[in-house]
Amino acid sequence: MKRLSDIGTIKDILSRHGFTFSKALGQNFLINPSVCPRMASCSGAGKGVGVIEVGPGIGVLTNELCQLADKVVAVELDKRLLPVLDETLAEYDNVKVVNADVLELDLNQLIKDEFDGLEVVVCANLPYYITSPVIMKLLEDRLPISAVTVMVQKEAAQRICAEVGSRMSGAVTVSVNYYAKPQMLFGVSAGSFMPAPKVDSAVIRLDILKEPPVQADEGLFFAVVRAAFSQRRKVISNSLSAGLGKSKEEILAVLEAANVPPTARAEKLSLENFAAIANAIGE
Repeated sequence: MKRLSDIGTIKDILSRHGFTFSKALGQNFLINPSVCPRMASCSGAGKGVGVIEVGPGIGVLTNELCQLADKVVAVELDKRLLPVLDETLAEYDNVKVVNADVLELDLNQLIKDEFDGLEVVVCANLPYYITSPVIMKLLEDRLPISAVTVMVQKEAAQRICAEVGSRMSGAVTVSVNYYAKPQMLFGVSAGSFMPAPKVDSAVIRLDILKEPPVQADEGLFFAVVRAAFSQRRKVISNSLSAGLGKSKEEILAVLEAANVPPTARAEKLSLENFAAIANAIGE
């Protein structure tokens, strides 16, 4: 469907379907015509590729993905948008809309059922309120996907794509870098949406790693990361002691074994540091 990012077209479609925006679902639809084609082309969508889209809205990005990929499966939580998508995606026979909560969906099974023989990527304009849970589900579920390209709040993008061990890094930075190689692609202004959010956005791409860059017990590794950043202003010995429920003496011995200074702060540690701490605890 042409001019799907045109405000007049959007208002006409939504009006005819009696649709009103839901703040609870973080609905902001793209009206900048240059964003979705660029996102789709950066996502890896193409011949021999299947795409999972999360939260298609009225289908602006979905249209672009359908023109590139062999198949698109769009997961939409809001059932009020299903008749809208029936209209806006009517010209494509390579798209399927699934009415479901992506956080509760068995994505491994969906990929097995829908994308047999295809390389699979994810591309989505994510609602701000579920950015981290969706990204972590996509990574933690060990899906057979090669890349995740998503639009998120600019501040979230900066944190995810920060260098591990830099001031901007946080638990999500470390967690994402364990599974993938993140990169910032381009910024998107608040005025690119209807209704306009209060903050700017950015598009990032996560290229999935075949193996984690460090070796450690995963459960312990992520427990250490969560504990370390739970009180990020404290030195690592204090935050780990509180977060892991271990005595200060135990933690000091662990840090010595891991060759990590007890006065360091979480944001200054590398992936290798976190792995060394986890391995020292495991031993």
